[in-house]
Amino acid sequence: MRDIPATPGHDPASPGQEIGGNRASASAFAGDDVEAASLHARIGRFRWRICAMLLAATTISYIDRQVLGVLAPFLQDKLNWSELQYSYIVTAFQAAYAIGLLGAGAIIDRFGTRIGYALAIGIWSVAAMSHALATGVVSFAAARFALGLGESGNFPAAIKAVAEWFPQRERALAAGIFNSGSNIGAIVAPLLAPVVAARWGWQAAFLCTGVLSATWLTVWLLTYRTPDRQPRLAPAERTYIGSEPAAPAQRVSWAHLLRHRQTWAFVAAKFLTDPIWWFFLFWLPKFLHAEYGLSLLELGIPLITIFLLADIGSIAGGWLAGRLIRRGWSVNRARKGAMLLCALLIVPISFAAKANHLWLAVALVGMATAGHQGWSANVYTLTSDMFPRHAVASVVGIGSFAGAVGGMLISTLTGLLLQATGTYVPVFLMAGGAYLLALAVVHLLVPALAPASLDGRDASLTADGVTP
Repeated sequence: MRDIPATPGHDPASPGQEIGGNRASASAFAGDDVEAASLHARIGRFRWRICAMLLAATTISYIDRQVLGVLAPFLQDKLNWSELQYSYIVTAFQAAYAIGLLGAGAIIDRFGTRIGYALAIGIWSVAAMSHALATGVVSFAAARFALGLGESGNFPAAIKAVAEWFPQRERALAAGIFNSGSNIGAIVAPLLAPVVAARWGWQAAFLCTGVLSATWLTVWLLTYRTPDRQPRLAPAERTYIGSEPAAPAQRVSWAHLLRHRQTWAFVAAKFLTDPIWWFFLFWLPKFLHAEYGLSLLELGIPLITIFLLADIGSIAGGWLAGRLIRRGWSVNRARKGAMLLCALLIVPISFAAKANHLWLAVALVGMATAGHQGWSANVYTLTSDMFPRHAVASVVGIGSFAGAVGGMLISTLTGLLLQATGTYVPVFLMAGGAYLLALAVVHLLVPALAPASLDGRDASLTADGVTP
């Protein structure tokens, strides 16, 4: 099946639309998988190497941030942190992450993915290693703040790279694959950090992650180029990647982007659901330690199980939307259908805090993390569904800023609740309902996922809902 360019007001491969001058029909989608495999063999797979690099960067970034969560029960006892003091350290990371996102997307749009990504990972590599010098709440908070500044560039740069290297129908899958690095990192961290900390001290755990970041940075600078400048890219694959209309070169300000409902839909989705993922990253080890008495080394298997499920969810969520599009669903219906399924998977986590067995709690949380990551793969892809390539990183930056602000709020709230009540019940209840609420808001704002017209006419604001 050949690629179908995405144009404003047109859903690729939607039923009843004109495709290559012929009416689409259900029979056109028979044998999709065989046809797709044949297509990939003809055009090449270099773009998936780029996706692998994005996966590696995201994995490393989540190892960097997750090491603190894994070691938190041990560090809290050793350094005498209260629940509220730990929440301040977590909030420092999220505050810097939010501040960084104010400019990360615009910087990446201005200087390009290659240089922008290199700057981001260079900063977070140094910041990760600086944790080894920390001695208390203030110094840990300072190291986390620096790490947050650097890591704020990861997702805007990765999403922009996906928009540069993949046609629309493959973007959700590509986003799901690289986003699964957040789960791989969360798996590697409980495997690596306790063993390194037990053998060489907790400082060594932070130093190891910084070395990984520096190694990736070297490979990135040596290999990454945009498709039009990559000499190793086959002509057929370059044509396939560039089959959509070229994006205009002009930059778009945040002020202009915030006039569009499409931007606010992405902002709402991130603000309401990103905090739940932050909670999973930074508080799950403490929850398992407090509720089930797990030691530092015993945390590994439950956390690995949870984030393996999340990894499956990330890839499956992106795959599902792409599969539905190839089957003839509109982008709007496929994207929101996948998001609804993911949201429903998260609802049962409301009961996790009262689970009477460790592995019941692990199953409920694991199902929720899988749902979140499938959700996230599709939410990120909303930006390239609704915005031209040159605006994608800026929109991701705006939405991720909102998500980081939401994360700051839930971290502080969690610390206050635990300090006052000692129970996780209210937080798990919020997690269970957040995604359905977010989907309702997204659908209200963009009922048809109409592309934003950045020339001053917003398709979503017309009276009849039709792109002008």
